[in-house]
Amino acid sequence: MSKLNVAVLRGGPSSEYDVSLKTGAAILEHMPERFQAHDILISKEGAWHREGFERSPDRALANIDVVFNAMHGEYGEDGKVQKILDALGMPYTGSGSVASSLAMNKHLTKKAFETHGIKTPYYAVIKKADSVDEKLSHIFHHFLLPLVVKPASSGSSVGVSVVKNFADLEAALFKAFAISDVVLVEEYIKGREATCGVVNNFRGEPVYALLPVEIIHPKENGFFDYAAKYGGASQEIVPGNFSEKEKDEIQRMAKLAHESLGLRHYSRSDFMIHPRRGVFILETNTLPGLTDQSLLPKSLDAIGCTMRDFIGHLLALAME
Repeated sequence: MSKLNVAVLRGGPSSEYDVSLKTGAAILEHMPERFQAHDILISKEGAWHREGFERSPDRALANIDVVFNAMHGEYGEDGKVQKILDALGMPYTGSGSVASSLAMNKHLTKKAFETHGIKTPYYAVIKKADSVDEKLSHIFHHFLLPLVVKPASSGSSVGVSVVKNFADLEAALFKAFAISDVVLVEEYIKGREATCGVVNNFRGEPVYALLPVEIIHPKENGFFDYAAKYGGASQEIVPGNFSEKEKDEIQRMAKLAHESLGLRHYSRSDFMIHPRRGVFILETNTLPGLTDQSLLPKSLDAIGCTMRDFIGHLLALAME
């Protein structure tokens, strides 16, 4: 029986280019034997390459049966590459174009969470075209310090700042505006950090919640930023030291977030657990990292699921 040909898309015009290369490398390394893997590199300029040669997307995917989308951030996770694959009639792992676009926009994600009763931090939206002085005044009168400033469309905490005094607020806004024309200002939830992955049609459940991971980042990072995520200094405890009630609530909210955003195959949601106010969801990642340092593989390992089996499961879902 001939093997199914799998294109592993990695790279892309995103601030998360390097992480995507590592996720793609992990997919290629752990590809089940029943598949034949083909490494498709998308450059930072958006050019597709196969076997060292630049090709159009349709030619790069010639004789391919299914695509494993190993990209993160802009282009790969925001619905753009999904539209290309849809136009070519190519099955692929991860969420569809509309759901990906929705989940990548933190403002729209917040609105979806609110509609479905998923508790999320209080926030305000600031657009680049807005009067900065008016918005600064609004934030001063409606928020307590510290607060979080983040681009409305980015991943891996790129462009995110924790502001501890109002003198630093304007600089944090401009830092976020360098990434996105729309910025969210959020109340800072002080508490323990967690993340929880979910997988579709897994172990007899339509949406299966993995064990929540507790994240303890280095104090100098202030929050789980890019350096804390990929620098190797953070503690990531699986399963996290949460009470049964906290664990159940994190898993319930991760599943509900996945469903409320219309996601498919898998996702991973981030949370803060306040000692009195309970569990808050921060955001949902539609294509979480799958590198050897990433959180989802650690959750899979904790329940005895290998990366090879997980990749095979996702490809089977995509082929359906």
